[in-house]
Amino acid sequence: MTIFSKIIAGEIPAYKIAEDEQFFAFLDIFPLVEGHVLVIPKLEIDKFFDVPDDYLARMLVFAKPIAKAIEKVFPCNRCGLAVVGLEVPHAHLHLVPINGINDLNFTRGKLKLSAEQLKAAQEKIVAELKS
Repeated sequence: MTIFSKIIAGEIPAYKIAEDEQFFAFLDIFPLVEGHVLVIPKLEIDKFFDVPDDYLARMLVFAKPIAKAIEKVFPCNRCGLAVVGLEVPHAHLHLVPINGINDLNFTRGKLKLSAEQLKAAQEKIVAELKS
């Protein structure tokens, strides 16, 4: 069971943003920038492009309102999307508020946000999704 499957199962706490029968979205606790969200399928599949086609399409549709909410509540030029897939052997998308290409540089240091900062970011995105 991957760490992401344990998050889906509720065995590991997460700052949940959204969930449906097929997908789960939550804050990255080691974000590139504040508001960095991970979107994962509930299927435990390692490589992103091994996810079935129809599931991949639905994953982007699931991610779209989250990306729009991120753009509204964090100062950014747009919500960037990245698929890296080396950190955890479970397919996932990174949704990151960006102002430039360097905001998607996964080799630079990650932020160390407090629990309060993470909770505030979660609440902003969730509130925007509900509006």
